[in-house]
Amino acid sequence: MLSVLRVHLPSDIPIVGCELTPYVLLRRPDKTVTTDDVLESAPLDGHLLRYKWYRIQSDRKVAVCSVHPSEQSTLQCLGCVKTKIDAAKSYHCSPQCFSDAWKHHRVLHDCAASAGNENGNEEEEIFGRFNSTGSGDISVILTNSSTTNLKNGSTPLYPASFTQRSDGETWFEVGRSKIYTPTTYDIGHVLKFECVVIDAASKLPVGHPNTISTSYVIPAPSPSPRHLIPVGGGDMMTQLDSDDRISSSGTFTVLSYNILSDSYTSRELYSYCPSWALSWAYRRQNLLREIVGYRADIVCVQEVQSDHFDVFFAPELDKHGYQALYKRKTNEVYRENIHTIDGCAIFFRRDRFSHVKKYEVEFNKAAQSLTEVAVQTTQKKASLNCLVKDNVALIVVLEAKFTNQVADNPGKRQLLCVFLVGIGKLSTS
Repeated sequence: MLSVLRVHLPSDIPIVGCELTPYVLLRRPDKTVTTDDVLESAPLDGHLLRYKWYRIQSDRKVAVCSVHPSEQSTLQCLGCVKTKIDAAKSYHCSPQCFSDAWKHHRVLHDCAASAGNENGNEEEEIFGRFNSTGSGDISVILTNSSTTNLKNGSTPLYPASFTQRSDGETWFEVGRSKIYTPTTYDIGHVLKFECVVIDAASKLPVGHPNTISTSYVIPAPSPSPRHLIPVGGGDMMTQLDSDDRISSSGTFTVLSYNILSDSYTSRELYSYCPSWALSWAYRRQNLLREIVGYRADIVCVQEVQSDHFDVFFAPELDKHGYQALYKRKTNEVYRENIHTIDGCAIFFRRDRFSHVKKYEVEFNKAAQSLTEVAVQTTQKKASLNCLVKDNVALIVVLEAKFTNQVADNPGKRQLLCVFLVGIGKLSTS
């Protein structure tokens, strides 16, 4: 008979907007072990799996720090309350936390003010006179969040009905599929995943359900603002279109980004980083948001896993008007799982360029050819050890769909060569 052997989550700290996909290990009736789903549409030996998600809300309301989301909040910014900024962004775990974050936090109030909130002297009275280092009388602008009726924005955290209640806890059923994406309603609360074998005929559970609970749901932390340094002529920066992209004829923008392959995010290498921040479900949303946000004409990305390219980056960037080209690393080094081999990807806007030619370079083969010709026999092994690193390069020739409007070359094709190396080195010509 079908049975559940094990249930666990990649990370026990859920983040708003990041999918939770539990790992469910099953034993089939023939004693084989699998992680494949057994759904109602295709029962196995008269049995199927039923999934449910619950939000566990205790009588004690919990808010989490907007800067350190793994910490509970002890302070709330009154300025955010007055300007009706999302309450989740107003919480801080300590006065020092608020002071350190003030330089970036005040940007929220500036944006609210520019959007039509005219607090005038009232805002100055609330905020005090903070400088860029965050000094000032913090006690003027902070309130103890434990005495506040916590809400997420203008929406209460507690729906009108509940599934069951016991020992001061209320369990709300929030999902009936294997995958669940936490929402702002879940912030500060524990989630519970339940998996149980169901008899396909009677629709009744067979045996006890397998459950696993998470830590408190945290909001996705806001990234620190990037300070971009413009390059090129100063006059170019004044020629921006409505989408903040350079619009003058013959100019274009290029973004190069090493996204850190998920296969390299080991706890040993990144022990200083919290586990939830290394989670691919969390990182991929942030990466996509940032890459798309720059609106670059050409995007060069290194360390892209082949499975992530196929199922995530290529289809998602296609929605934003990008065509994708990819070169996976060779198999000499990484043999265990072909789907987790990383490589190089180039995306370009279809409305700005058309694809002319693609060249792929495998440095392992180039190194072997070089050592055969130029290296003595006794030194070949040492030379190959230094040179064979499984690196690749992707070379793409594009044709511009815009013109330089050069008078002496009317109708001349404008070709662009983009050269992307797997070790993160980019050159264009």
